[in-house]
Amino acid sequence: MILEHIHGPEDVKALTRAQTENLCRELHTFLLQSVSKTGGHLASSLGAVELTVAIHRVFDTSRDRLVFDVGHQCYAHKALTGRLSQFSTLRQYGGLSGFPKPNESVHDAFVAGHASNSVSVALGMARARTLLGEDYSVLALIGDGALSGGLAYEGLNNAGASGEPLIVILNDNGMSISRNVGAMSAHLSQLRSKPAYYEFKKNYRRILLGSKPGKALYGVNHRIKSSIKSALLPNATLFEDMGFTYLGPIDGHDEEQVESALEWAKELRCPVIVHVRTVKGKGYAPAEREPGKWHGVGPFDAASGVQRAGGESFSSVFGREICALAGEDKRVCAITAAMADGTGLTGFAREYPERFFDVGIAEAQAAAMAAGMAKQGLIPVFAVYSTFLQRAYDQLLHDTALPNLHVVFAVDRAGLVGADGETHHGIFDATFLSDIPNMTVLCPASFAELRTMLRRAVFEIDGPVAIRYPRGGEEGYHDDCSGGAFAELRAGGDITLCAYGTMISNVLAAAELLDQQGVSARVVKVNCISPFLDADVRATFAGTKKLIVAEECASVGCVGQRLAAILTEEGTPLEKLYLCNLGKRFPPHGGVEKLRESFQLDAESIARRALEVLR
Repeated sequence: MILEHIHGPEDVKALTRAQTENLCRELHTFLLQSVSKTGGHLASSLGAVELTVAIHRVFDTSRDRLVFDVGHQCYAHKALTGRLSQFSTLRQYGGLSGFPKPNESVHDAFVAGHASNSVSVALGMARARTLLGEDYSVLALIGDGALSGGLAYEGLNNAGASGEPLIVILNDNGMSISRNVGAMSAHLSQLRSKPAYYEFKKNYRRILLGSKPGKALYGVNHRIKSSIKSALLPNATLFEDMGFTYLGPIDGHDEEQVESALEWAKELRCPVIVHVRTVKGKGYAPAEREPGKWHGVGPFDAASGVQRAGGESFSSVFGREICALAGEDKRVCAITAAMADGTGLTGFAREYPERFFDVGIAEAQAAAMAAGMAKQGLIPVFAVYSTFLQRAYDQLLHDTALPNLHVVFAVDRAGLVGADGETHHGIFDATFLSDIPNMTVLCPASFAELRTMLRRAVFEIDGPVAIRYPRGGEEGYHDDCSGGAFAELRAGGDITLCAYGTMISNVLAAAELLDQQGVSARVVKVNCISPFLDADVRATFAGTKKLIVAEECASVGCVGQRLAAILTEEGTPLEKLYLCNLGKRFPPHGGVEKLRESFQLDAESIARRALEVLR
């Protein structure tokens, strides 16, 4: 076994060609076996094995800066940079993160988790290097999917014009970029990846540009070459027009060829695009056949390729209900930003293809387009993960709320999401959505409430509406008490416990624990966290002296703070208030129950806090 003797990139560089090929095969097997036990992002990481090995044979990532876009494909990188023994803890509380994390290793240049920012970040690093007079390489590793985000083009536009030595590796594992044409394209691809070609090209330019007749001849040849290349290699002209030297397309599973191209890109010392074609899920037949299904997986049987069946979830319930509503009204449309499966919209796409729109990884585009659709009479429903909705904040304010347009935002993965960690927890939408004028924010706590609230959002409520619900399924609460802004689920005179969404299950369980100790706890569920009408708040909490509000969100601007402020303004301040939330920090990765326990949001902790408040 070669892999078990790899303790860092210096060991990768010392391998022979035959050993390097064996290392790639061992990495494929290791990642498959490891992820089958822990779950994680499998297909992306399998597709980037040879590319990652080539990077570590050419560069020193302890000093050279490798910026991952999203970071789904970073597992091989982690295995080669001293973290092989930690893979049994992947994505578990206190264990190895599934994304690049600088606090985890010096080889992780920048935090990752969201898409399309890598080129911009890398350009910033390159500019810092130049201004500080330092010498190291800067690389951005971006997938073709991330190129559907507008920020990627902003970065490319600036990077190409900058002239800064910068290498952008385009890991193309789909068809977001046009297919290259014919045998001549393949021949040119091989030719352009050979060092002798680049050496010839460099000398050719130096000789011809050294005289006036030579410059004229070079100009004519360049125009002819560009015309031919535009027909045979359409991708090349896009990047070269931005100021990049284009290398590729290259077979991303030919490690030696990728290594050769990276060596030359390093020597060019200018903005370079290295276009690498890879197969997502490479080496594992089930993942190659269905890369979307194997993008992010739970534990599975590696031999058979059988994944554990998932139960009913808020996402699947949403998907069926939005299909039913679309059947009632032809104005209802569904929008996703490259997350049709994750948000439960695959059925809608199949049943109403003409009313289904996938904009790629471009949440701002989705929100702005939805506003335009609403302005002209449609009822757009944009299903989006909470953490990704953050990227469309200006469109929420300027394009949707300001003109008070009826767009429905189905905010999936609200609250703690578990193993994906800091970059994916949906802990900010409850506060930033509530702060937007004209926005109604609904919080179902059960599948039945999701159905009821979605129908109200689509057909009854004016202006923009957000419905926020968690990853996964129902918890202890299964009823539908969504009729008003607040609902009393349990009477009690000693203390009031308040929550919204599925956190209400923990509050109800805490009330049961308190009852066993002779404490009578009232339980209030918040159905609509924005807007709050003062009269509703006053009527619901009249006579309340001691209040605990439990929330899976950041502390500043949380529901508990807003309730307390309204009660104080109304002249009925609380005697004691305790806010149970996530504070002003980014929760780590780990199971949701473990995270709730660590932040004292589990039933036992809430009950214990209630006893302290009463004392």
